[in-house]
Amino acid sequence: MTVTVEFHFDFGSPNAYLAHRVIPDIERRTGASFRYVPVLLGGVFKATGNRSPGEAFAGIRNKLEYERLETERFRRRHAITEFNRNPFFPVNTLRIMRGAVAADLDGALASYVAAVFHHMWEQPKKMDELDVIRAALDKSGIDGAAMLARIEDATVKQRLIATTDASVARGTFGSPTFYIGKEIWFGKDRLRDVEEAIAIS
Repeated sequence: MTVTVEFHFDFGSPNAYLAHRVIPDIERRTGASFRYVPVLLGGVFKATGNRSPGEAFAGIRNKLEYERLETERFRRRHAITEFNRNPFFPVNTLRIMRGAVAADLDGALASYVAAVFHHMWEQPKKMDELDVIRAALDKSGIDGAAMLARIEDATVKQRLIATTDASVARGTFGSPTFYIGKEIWFGKDRLRDVEEAIAIS
C-alpha cells in the first residue's frame, strides 16, 4: 500500500518552498505520495497565537543568524541552488493561496504550485499584487486573468477557510507541516523523520 503524506503549506514560507524541493526525492526513494494541502498561514497564526520567526525571534541574540545558518546547511545538503530570499517578504498570500485551492479543485495544483513557488522564492516578486500575480502566472503558462477571476469564487474562499481550520484542529501551527495519518511533524528539518516514518508504515 502506498503511504500518503499530507504536506500542509503556504507559499509565504521559505521553509515550505525548501521542503517542496526535497519532496520529489523522498517520493522516489520511498514510493510514498505527498498530497499538497493549501492552508492560509495568516489564519493559522491567528488561530494559534503563533508569529513568524522574524517576529518571534527578533529580540533574541544570535537566533535569527542561526536560523539562516540552518537554511544554508539544508540548501547545501539537498543541492538547492535556485533559492533567493524574497525582498518583498512578508508577502500577503491570501490571493495566491486561494489560487492553490482553485487549482486543486480544477485538477491543476502541481503546475500552479511549481509556478508560484518559482515566483516567490526563485525569481522573487511581490506576489500579493494583482498585476504581478497575473503576469507571473501568464509567464508560467497559466491563464492569470482566469485564475484571478477564479479566486473570487465563494466556494474557493470558503474552501481555504475550511482547510485552514481543519489543519489547525489537527495540530498545525505553522508551515510546513506534515501528516501521516494522525502523526504530525513540523518544519523542513523533520523531513528525515517523515522519511523514516514512511519506511515503517
